Amino acid sequence: MAKASEQFRQSDVTIWGVVALVCVALAVFGSNISLLVPQSIIGGLHQPRVAGASIETLRLQVSDLREETARLKRENELLVTRFTMQERSNNEVTRRVGALEVSVPRLLENMPPDALIDRSTYTSSIGANQTLTFDADGGSVAVRQSAIPDAAATTGSTAQTLPDILSTDTALATSDTSAYGIAIGSAVPFDETPALWSDLTLKLGPLLFGLAPLVVDDASGDNKRIVVGPIEQLAEARSLCQRFERVSIACIPMPYSGTPLAAGQ
Repeated sequence: MAKASEQFRQSDVTIWGVVALVCVALAVFGSNISLLVPQSIIGGLHQPRVAGASIETLRLQVSDLREETARLKRENELLVTRFTMQERSNNEVTRRVGALEVSVPRLLENMPPDALIDRSTYTSSIGANQTLTFDADGGSVAVRQSAIPDAAATTGSTAQTLPDILSTDTALATSDTSAYGIAIGSAVPFDETPALWSDLTLKLGPLLFGLAPLVVDDASGDNKRIVVGPIEQLAEARSLCQRFERVSIACIPMPYSGTPLAAGQ
């Protein structure tokens, strides 16, 4: 029979069983812990310090390249849009020029012979007896260009007269008490009204198109004010006055009467 010291006891089995279970648990945990750790950390542990810095540099360069690619893509789309708009503009110009090439000769042909127009200018770019030859199937085609036959006779017999020069009095504005005007600008002495009108013309520009200036007495003193008109409706004068006020020009509707501004220059 075996000695008592050589026999297995239950306590020995329990200890070794616990040790085996702990080893198995450590093995299972060690095999699965890599799934919980990010790949960058694992890669960094397996690579030297210089290699890790190189990879980080490459990542930054790739990110910069992506941003540059996106910028180039946006610029390319912008250039494509501009090219498309330019092509549309060229097509529109070509279409209009083609329409003029068709319509202008027809208008000239339908013009009466006694019209006061210098017909010699119709073919001013065509020399005398010019012949253009083109190759065609089976031979050639010759095109002869010459001026309109009656151009010389019309030029010598009929001359277009210029209109008479308008007199200074006709060009001056005349007051109309039945119409409305707008007093613009501040009150200034009479000798400063031409300079004020020049300044207002530069500031307002197209807003004064079709309006003539008059000079009237200012109710608050001896100075003068500039009134532009004539305007048929009071509502139209008020609307125009609001547009003047938007550019910081003082104005007020009033009757269109006074002395022409040209008389004081």
